[in-house]
Amino acid sequence: MNQIASAPFSVNAPHALSADEALDRLQSQPGGLTAVEAAQRLAAVGPNRLPAPPREGPLKRFFKHFHDVLIYILLGAGVITALLGHWVDTGVILGVVVINAIIGFIQEGKAEQALEGIRKMLSLRAHVRRDGEWSEIDAETLVPGDLVRLRSGDRVPADLRLIEAVNLRIEESALTGESVPSEKNMEPTPADAGVGDRHGMAYSGTLVAAGRGAGVVTGTGTHTELGRINQMIAEVETLATPLTRQMAAFGKTLSVVILAMAVGMFLIGWLLHGFHADELFMAAIGFAVAAIPEGLPAILTITLAIGVQRMARRNAITRKLTAVETLGSVTVICSDKTGTLTKNEMTVRHVITRAGQYDVEGLGYAPEGRLTREGREAPLAAHPDLLALVEVMAVCNDAEIAEESGQWKVIGEPTEGALRVLGRKAGFAQEHYQRLALIPFESDNKFMATLDRAPGERRHILLKGAPDRLLDRCDAQRGAEGTPEPLDRAYWETHIEALGAEGLRVLAAAAREVGEDKTDLALQDLEQGLVFLGLVGIIDPPRPEATAAIQACRQAGIRVKMITGDHAGTASAIGREMGITENEQAAIGAELEAASDEDLRRIVRDYDIFARTSPEHKLRLVQALQANHEVVAMTGDGVNDAPALKRADVGVAMGIKGTEATKEAAEIVLADDNFASIERAVEEGRTIYDNLQKAILFILPTNGAQAFVILAAVVFGFTLPLSPVQILWVNMVTAVTLALALAFEPGEPGLMRRSPRRPGTPILGDYFLWRIAFVSLLIGGATIGVFLYEQQQGLALDTARTLAVNTLVVGQIFYLFNSRFLRESSLRIEFLFANRVAWLTVGVLVGLQLIFVYAPFMHGWFHTAPLEIHHWLAPLATGVVVFVAVEAEKALLGRRPASAAKPEPQRMELR
Repeated sequence: MNQIASAPFSVNAPHALSADEALDRLQSQPGGLTAVEAAQRLAAVGPNRLPAPPREGPLKRFFKHFHDVLIYILLGAGVITALLGHWVDTGVILGVVVINAIIGFIQEGKAEQALEGIRKMLSLRAHVRRDGEWSEIDAETLVPGDLVRLRSGDRVPADLRLIEAVNLRIEESALTGESVPSEKNMEPTPADAGVGDRHGMAYSGTLVAAGRGAGVVTGTGTHTELGRINQMIAEVETLATPLTRQMAAFGKTLSVVILAMAVGMFLIGWLLHGFHADELFMAAIGFAVAAIPEGLPAILTITLAIGVQRMARRNAITRKLTAVETLGSVTVICSDKTGTLTKNEMTVRHVITRAGQYDVEGLGYAPEGRLTREGREAPLAAHPDLLALVEVMAVCNDAEIAEESGQWKVIGEPTEGALRVLGRKAGFAQEHYQRLALIPFESDNKFMATLDRAPGERRHILLKGAPDRLLDRCDAQRGAEGTPEPLDRAYWETHIEALGAEGLRVLAAAAREVGEDKTDLALQDLEQGLVFLGLVGIIDPPRPEATAAIQACRQAGIRVKMITGDHAGTASAIGREMGITENEQAAIGAELEAASDEDLRRIVRDYDIFARTSPEHKLRLVQALQANHEVVAMTGDGVNDAPALKRADVGVAMGIKGTEATKEAAEIVLADDNFASIERAVEEGRTIYDNLQKAILFILPTNGAQAFVILAAVVFGFTLPLSPVQILWVNMVTAVTLALALAFEPGEPGLMRRSPRRPGTPILGDYFLWRIAFVSLLIGGATIGVFLYEQQQGLALDTARTLAVNTLVVGQIFYLFNSRFLRESSLRIEFLFANRVAWLTVGVLVGLQLIFVYAPFMHGWFHTAPLEIHHWLAPLATGVVVFVAVEAEKALLGRRPASAAKPEPQRMELR
């Protein structure tokens, strides 16, 4: 958590030192460094910028996409077809491999730009004191020990220990996740204080929201808090996705099985039947070509790409293809609070006067919504108590709200912006007021006061600020009837406590009438005569759609965890309101800091709310969840979220309010900054995984049937019913047409009522392996039967083989409709035409097959022969038998839940 001790001129835990001690440790003085000292230090520590890391060249990044077992199998198939002299097929296979690599290269090529995004956050210029004079210099030339001046609107150019702070408030949400600017002072804080609690520090890359200050530079470049996060991003290891892990294991297993069976088949043919070596070699090649699913990598990529397009239409932009599927297996979503679950727009929710409580409708900075009391609209004209309070909050205020490109934004402090919006909602016209004098907000006083001329030449003092400070200065309160009465402090403290328990930030209002000759304002004017008017409760409100999405996630067996830099009380209140947890307690950063890795694994099981967290805490929490075998999605918008986003199984960044660093570290970017889009993306991910399973479950029986035909021919010593080139034809046309149709399947009913599939569950469980074997034997056996029967009837070899190919293809067409539903029956009229692409691909395949059978040039290429009409009856009968048999198998075995898919109880427990 501290500065890097080995850096020259560095200071450990500068926030724990007094301003004078910091100056002394950094060998600086009130007049600043001399130009000579600054030059020497710059040579020692280097420029104030983040270093560009070494990057892989484009060629290396491109060829990395060939490093995959299935791609090696595909290349092996290309080599085999080239050895057979079928150059067209070789070209098609190699084309599939290259297209796959190009898609991956384009989708994943920008992942390392996260570091560049952080570099852009650094200030370009800085006001620095050297040789006793203030001047503006390039921020890259700052060194430890420099004195830097800060003004409202400045971006902090380096990490600073403040030596001067006047009403200084700094927007640190990108680092800490806090909704409101942090108040700064010069007081030291404990050495173990979190970043959000170090009030005497200003951090590089943050923004000055109000006030002014000065500080001594304690760290530059990589030795800043921002630089430390940058280094964390560079060092974070990304994990393989569930899909890539499963497909890699599947590809290795498949390659071993194919090789072993090809060798076994060669030995059987040689030892049992005495076949010549060249015959056996061609048969083994035919078997390998039959068993290798050439189209599978292409179908995998196409299915994911189609999922990417679907998600883009639902405001989720995917930067990495496999992340789409990973979302479908997510068991935990870790979400930042500010700007992700909440709007990051402070909003007044309640107004309390002595007459009662008013509720404020609407969310965010849009001045839309009513003020109501007991469910009825409360206009200011009918509620003078409300008018008096709104007058203070709207007039004693320096913020403005404005609409830009359809979005309402605040110019000034978010809290004051919320009060300005309150005035607009209430219909209050503050433009008729003239400010005469001001006492600005100071952290010592915690209030702001103005002297204003109101309509009718009335003059009064308006005061807003921390309730305890205003209660101390008031002897009276505005009563329910509008007349002053003695202050009932207990009444107000009860309401302050109740609002605080809801996670609201509470402000109070007071006022005092003064004479027409009053023109100035001093603190002693606030020591008597003030009348307490009431309270307002302000919150960064939850997104309503995010609350609904959390409930949908819980139904889907997914736990949502809030990880924020905000205070524990606020985080717990928001968590309870959104239904994340019923637990009253939140785990805080200090507990996480002290916890061992083993303790942290227990903590992440027991808690759903984590407050006052640092970037390291977020990263450790993600790692602890992964150690508990969870598949983790991490969402966020601040630069403090970037390391955890990169480590998570799938990182999700906010597109509108997210920093560039966060977007580049993430796999998915939400165009609408809406947590609800994550829930929709999870649904899409589950659909994609289902469709991948369907495609595999469809393609492999094709290969299995062909391999069985070749294997049976060698083992039992009869003529090969299919030649290698005919096998390639069946593989390519069914993969390109029928298997592609399954990528367009909509989600099955009840998709989001399933539990997430357990990490480590094989992509093909025992039941699906049985299905592949069953259909392979069914279609392969039918193909062999038709071929042998027609040969016995005296049919020529080319004609019998053509008929065998047709039997194989028609069996696959009927099996396609079985494959549209993994376990449910396909005999449902309402879903028959839900996927029109399936019918289109069947039409295309029938057309291709007619060309295969009847086009003369195909006879020369594939050794086929034209068929008579009655020859089509056997393939059609085979297709019907396959369809009925698979539906019967589903009814008998398929409805039973797969044990492998059952979630682990501790992971799925929802509290």
